[in-house]
Amino acid sequence: MTYVIAEPCIDVKDLSCVEECPVDCIYEGKRSLYIHPDECVDCGACEPVCPVEAIYYEDDLPEEFTPYLADNARFFEDALPGKDEALGSPGGAAKMGTIDGDTALVASHPAQEG
Repeated sequence: MTYVIAEPCIDVKDLSCVEECPVDCIYEGKRSLYIHPDECVDCGACEPVCPVEAIYYEDDLPEEFTPYLADNARFFEDALPGKDEALGSPGGAAKMGTIDGDTALVASHPAQEG
């Protein structure tokens, strides 16, 4: 089980959750943040600090956001558009910085005011 960042984060990227994460498993894409499903320890520290309520425990994910469960994993498992290889498990977001890309689901989402 893991936490998931859903649609409300697109184009917002507040980063409060990144600051709260004790294991550095929240990665920053171009338009959204993504929680690494294998690095997340399910502590829940990120959820209450999200100003747009975009973070959900996997079992509590509202139906309209269910595509984001697989999408968060896809950010790490598949090569992002324009990239040659997948990120895999880098072992910490801080050393990666902002990753210049997003999943197809996020990239195709209409722009939102943040």
